[in-house]
Amino acid sequence: MARPLRIEYAGAFYHVTARGNERRRIYYSQSDYEKFKDYLKAAQEKYGYVLHCYVLMDNHYHLILETPKANLSRVMHYINGSYTNYINIKRKRSGHLFQGRYKAILIDRDRYLLELSRYVHLNPIRAAVVAKPEDYVHSSYRSFVTRGKEDIVHCDLILEMVSKGARGGPERYRDFVQEAIGRGLEDPLKGVYAGAILGRLSFINESLRRLGDGILQREEISYRRELQAGYESEEIIEAISGYFTVSRDDVLKDRAQWRNMAIYLMKKLTGMTNGQIGQLCGDLSYSAVAKAYQRFSVDLGRDKALRKKVETIRAKLS
Repeated sequence: MARPLRIEYAGAFYHVTARGNERRRIYYSQSDYEKFKDYLKAAQEKYGYVLHCYVLMDNHYHLILETPKANLSRVMHYINGSYTNYINIKRKRSGHLFQGRYKAILIDRDRYLLELSRYVHLNPIRAAVVAKPEDYVHSSYRSFVTRGKEDIVHCDLILEMVSKGARGGPERYRDFVQEAIGRGLEDPLKGVYAGAILGRLSFINESLRRLGDGILQREEISYRRELQAGYESEEIIEAISGYFTVSRDDVLKDRAQWRNMAIYLMKKLTGMTNGQIGQLCGDLSYSAVAKAYQRFSVDLGRDKALRKKVETIRAKLS
């Protein structure tokens, strides 16, 4: 079964959703909604994440959250696992409550946080549950536009995006949300890249660089081919060639530092296997490619000037 790509790092923002198994209800009573929020609060105390907004529908939920620590998986495992156990005990049932794994989209905060908060808060309107967002009680919207703020929700960052002054924030945010009602605004999530990242090209590239070695080579990763298409091997070779003013053949010469640099960057920035890289570099064996990558990684850690060269080439690729 394909697994969604997880990109976790300190300070990341996510739009997280989970649906009931077979689209069935996950909340059956008012106390269930409150219990789920108890787990949201407990996870904050346990893992230190920040909840920027939420909406809880009868068979799914939306959260926009920030992880000051790189621990999204632990946060969501605690929330979903704890709530599933609660419902199973309460309703004398067993098995999965949620349909598969939760879906987490990494967000370019500066470009999409504000728009996504509006999208989340208007979910009950799109579902024709209420006519006004403030009428829906299982949402963080009231915390943004009234004095009755919930302690689990951090509103300040989003409010500062619509108003520099603290006093004008709630009114301007209300106007921002209400102006979209009935206008049929485009779904901001249509721009998600490879089912995992929402942001500008530079944000997407930087996010993919954060992936651990070999992640994109795993066959079970969703959208694997699309993710692997971030850079082509020839783009990398051309960038190295241009930086050092040498030919393509020079870059790939035996024992050349340029070749090791190319191997390192191809491993980092493409979905090529060691075998594919080896064929490109004069029929090197799988192990030879792995050793070249390891040697260059060690050199990179020791040589500040070399790191600067690599950073310049990567910036040129972006």
